[in-house]
Amino acid sequence: MFRSGVTGLLADASPAATPTAPATTDPLPKLDLRLPTSANEVSTTTRQAASWLDANWQNWVEGALRIVFIVLLSLVLRAMVRKLITQLITRMIRHGEHEADFGRFGGLLANSGVVNTERRQQRAEAIGSVLRSVASFSILGTAALMVLSALGVNLAPLLASAGVAGVAIGFGARNLVTDFLSGVFMIMEDQYGVGDEIDTGVATGTVLEVGLRVTKLRGSNGEIWYIRNGEVKRIANMSQGWGTASVDVQIAYREDLERVAELISETAEQLGKETPYDELIWGRAKVLGVESVAADSVVLRVEARTSPGESAKVGRALRQRLKIAFDEAGVKLKEEPVPVVAVPAVESAAPSALADPSSARSLAAKPIPLPLD
Repeated sequence: MFRSGVTGLLADASPAATPTAPATTDPLPKLDLRLPTSANEVSTTTRQAASWLDANWQNWVEGALRIVFIVLLSLVLRAMVRKLITQLITRMIRHGEHEADFGRFGGLLANSGVVNTERRQQRAEAIGSVLRSVASFSILGTAALMVLSALGVNLAPLLASAGVAGVAIGFGARNLVTDFLSGVFMIMEDQYGVGDEIDTGVATGTVLEVGLRVTKLRGSNGEIWYIRNGEVKRIANMSQGWGTASVDVQIAYREDLERVAELISETAEQLGKETPYDELIWGRAKVLGVESVAADSVVLRVEARTSPGESAKVGRALRQRLKIAFDEAGVKLKEEPVPVVAVPAVESAAPSALADPSSARSLAAKPIPLPLD
């Protein structure tokens, strides 16, 4: 009622209602920027401004309220999604302690129980950071497009340009996209982590840093390798699960194999009770059997399951203890060679026909003298 009354009042007082007002054919009215010089012009300009404000203020308020609603809704939705992601990551971290309570979500970080709590927390934080970034970009980007639409901006050219630019960037930066996606899946699947000893085929070393695009390794000689995640086709991780210390023990050919095998088992068991090998050796060492046989020796293979990356240390310690045990038990590592008895030479020998220069054979073997002139 208020709007119709004011509009009707201004319509009656508008000069456009007079029969002497010229009709205009322009689609848009032209703005008259001249300053009013009379009271009549001031009154007319005021009425026109009031009429324009009365006709558009509702649209302005509606648009402003729509924009405020979009912004508030996007912020609330972003906060809720980030909180849900944080709760999900927390549940994934606790999956190792309560495996039966969290279903398949915790299985992303379970990895058959070979990942410790600190490692699981690092992975979960990396995954949560990626998920929160993606959620924020998606929600805020959609909200920005809705605000532009509320302001009357035509989004069709903008979306078309963004699509063409996205295709061009995708073709030009396909290696970057490949590296990023490979890094995300490497972290989610826990293929390796900081401190792991890995072999990527390109380089071997200890992981210093795991990024979404590049992995940094330190080689055995101290060099640092920067490896793009998209270029890694295979990964051998020597620091996950458990390791195997394999020792080949050589004994003499005539030694009792059962006695030596029992001695090896006792020595390995005693080593496993000492510090720090009580934490490095997992389970009892096993004598697998004869690995090779030679004319003077036999080689037995011994294996012990160890903690990841400690197989070389355990193997060296086991060899040292076996050497000491063999010395105390009198176990020979090789058969002693049989001495060869030399046959004495015969002092007297049969006389030779050539030994007597006057014999017939010696005379026949003499050179024929040259004839004298």
